[in-house]
Amino acid sequence: MKILIGFYDYTMLLTYLSLLSAVTGIILSTSGMGHPYLGCFFLLLCGLCDTFDGIVARSKPDRTETQKAFGMQIDSLSDLVAFGVLPGTIAVGLYTSGGRHFAPLTTEGRFSYPVVLFVAGVLFYILAAMIRLAYFNVLELENRGRDENGRKQYTGLPVTAAALIFPFLLLFNFVTLRDFSILYFLGMPVVGLLFLGRFHIRKPDRRTLILLLAAGAIEFVLLLVLWLQMLRRG
Repeated sequence: MKILIGFYDYTMLLTYLSLLSAVTGIILSTSGMGHPYLGCFFLLLCGLCDTFDGIVARSKPDRTETQKAFGMQIDSLSDLVAFGVLPGTIAVGLYTSGGRHFAPLTTEGRFSYPVVLFVAGVLFYILAAMIRLAYFNVLELENRGRDENGRKQYTGLPVTAAALIFPFLLLFNFVTLRDFSILYFLGMPVVGLLFLGRFHIRKPDRRTLILLLAAGAIEFVLLLVLWLQMLRRG
């Protein structure tokens, strides 16, 4: 008799790891223990886990329909935290620890207009990520997420694209040695709109997947090198 509900075989491990990585990034991005830039390392790790969790899950041929449905649900829930909440939290960390392009949080007891727009952009981004993930789940249940040739396709930009987009935007800060946090802030509502777009994107083939992994690896190395340089500068 099982003591715990849920499933804990190896096909679920990467999804669980992605969620734990996302929560760690959230904590480090907004607390005194870390820095918002550190959140991007965990965002990249979430993207890596998401790249292979489906492959790992399909490697187990005897999965029951219940296990498949459970896997789909936890994947979406984890993605909302990893690619929705974590990028938003990194933005909050950037604002409170280094963003200089916005007015102070309050002006004579009133919220300033820039910070209202900033908060609205973050909230819209997270809401858009949730809507896209729910819509994707509906298409999967109805088996409508395919083109006329039967190849799997996405409606709107997949939320996992956040794992490459936002670390790329942060690299401008390091490369130019200037505060370009505003690019990150402005990018959030734009990416949110792309999540909700009615355009279609084909699922990446193996070659495209390798290129995306290479791009993520390059971002990780650049962020790590430049982060270490910043630490040495004190």
